[in-house]
Amino acid sequence: MARLRISLSLRTVLLFFLLLAMPATNTAGQNGSTDAPIRISPAATSDVIVNLLEQGRALEVTGRWGEALSHYEQALLEHPGNRTLVSQLDLAKIHFSLERRFHNPSFAKSLAMLSARSADQLYAEVLLKINTHYVAPPNWAKLVIRGTMAVDVALADVAFCRKNVSELSRQRIDQFRRQMYQVAGAQPIRTRHDARQAVATTAAHARRQLGISEAAVMLEYIAGAMGGLDNYSDYLSADQLKDVYSQIEGNFVGLGVELKANNGDLLIVHVISGSPAQRAGIKADDRIVAVDSHATRELSTDAAASLLQGKEGSTVTLTMVTPGQSPRHLTVRRQNVDVPSVEDVKIIDPDFQIGYIKLPSFQKTTSRDLDLALWNLHGQGMRSLILDLRGNPGGLLTASVEVADKFIKQGPIVSTRGRNAEEDFNYVAHEQGTWTIPLVVLIDGDSASASEIFAGAISDHHRGTVVGTRSYGKGSVQGIFPLSITGAGVRLTTARFFSPHGHAISKVGITPDIDPHLTARVPVGENVSVSKVAASHQDIVLDAGLQVIRRPLASR
Repeated sequence: MARLRISLSLRTVLLFFLLLAMPATNTAGQNGSTDAPIRISPAATSDVIVNLLEQGRALEVTGRWGEALSHYEQALLEHPGNRTLVSQLDLAKIHFSLERRFHNPSFAKSLAMLSARSADQLYAEVLLKINTHYVAPPNWAKLVIRGTMAVDVALADVAFCRKNVSELSRQRIDQFRRQMYQVAGAQPIRTRHDARQAVATTAAHARRQLGISEAAVMLEYIAGAMGGLDNYSDYLSADQLKDVYSQIEGNFVGLGVELKANNGDLLIVHVISGSPAQRAGIKADDRIVAVDSHATRELSTDAAASLLQGKEGSTVTLTMVTPGQSPRHLTVRRQNVDVPSVEDVKIIDPDFQIGYIKLPSFQKTTSRDLDLALWNLHGQGMRSLILDLRGNPGGLLTASVEVADKFIKQGPIVSTRGRNAEEDFNYVAHEQGTWTIPLVVLIDGDSASASEIFAGAISDHHRGTVVGTRSYGKGSVQGIFPLSITGAGVRLTTARFFSPHGHAISKVGITPDIDPHLTARVPVGENVSVSKVAASHQDIVLDAGLQVIRRPLASR
């Protein structure tokens, strides 16, 4: 299968695993994990940081690692570079990754079939992919240490030990955990061959001391190394690899909802049009409080979400709570769901013939579907357009380039730069088929990656007006690489991207041309329907975008 170049934010990856209901293990509190310590560094001295760490700890001790991961990521957006928050974010990543793998059917299958030799070959293949394609020269010693941490976390998990370790005392296991770092670091690790040898030695030592299979140890080393490269690289089991391709294709089996963990419940963020969930009457802001009679508060977020997963045609019973209403029970059938790449296509202002299209993500079909939507609006007399990229987490890099090419006549759209020349691309616009109508692009803090490529190109070329709040700030591209063993794969950061003017997006984002809060206070012009403004008064960003387009049209 050909490698895909994708660009997705970390929060998208987390949300996507909830959307597809990836299997997960029980919570830390329930399975008896022995430790998830907080080590407060001198940098974490302020009351604000201490409070954030306490909030994270409350999520950790109940095994809500997905929520903890999101919590620390948000905390680092507000306090970038804080070493203690960075450390806790990494710990949450390791735990969350372990939860996703532990009860994943394809991961369990691969573990059962892997011999020590084949596991060693798999680890060598992963190291080769990193060496060949990763955006920066890898620190092999650091990756081995990160893998050792992943094994350490796994051995602290009672459920993992129950499945993989012989009947040994906790004291014996903890003693090995302390010795493991010395074994792994006994020799200098300067090359990937050194890393392979160190991991093989540690895995063999674990088999002798604990009776655990070398394959189980090496798979944790693989996952630990991949997760230690950056926030976006990851090891993907066979099922997870298929799910990533499903996300890009915009097609999967499920209920058709996007979920977010919130105070022990599963909060409905978005309901996909035409999905089983929509037909059942589920709406955004509803909460799932129980799945098949299992209360979500008694499960980890990932365990609760895993109950939503099932074969096409099977059913699941949900206990739903709508704000202000009594709980209700719904039985929903899992079916194939096509995720639309464009939504809410309409003439939003008939007086000024302003078109509106929402792009929820950049998929393989986005360019084609957008063409159909644009010609549909053109047939209705569209004179200008608002493209809404708020909440758009990214997707295919090439899809964002194709969309930008519809509005930019010529010149650069985005450039990518990697460690190797094969990752260096310059994407340019072509004049043929370009739409020249006035354009407004709406963005927010959840507009990421491929969305930022599009918004950055529009901004640098002064092709339209960008309205909203500063975007997420993810400026890297990932490649999806299938592996030759077990049907698994890796998602690997291969390049960083830059706007047409050479601006880096990473940790900076796209700054909008207009502050929506200021624009929202501009008085409505004489030619603007007051009823239309009142109807959208809760959406000040959209109002600001409408104001931008109406002014020049009203003066004609």
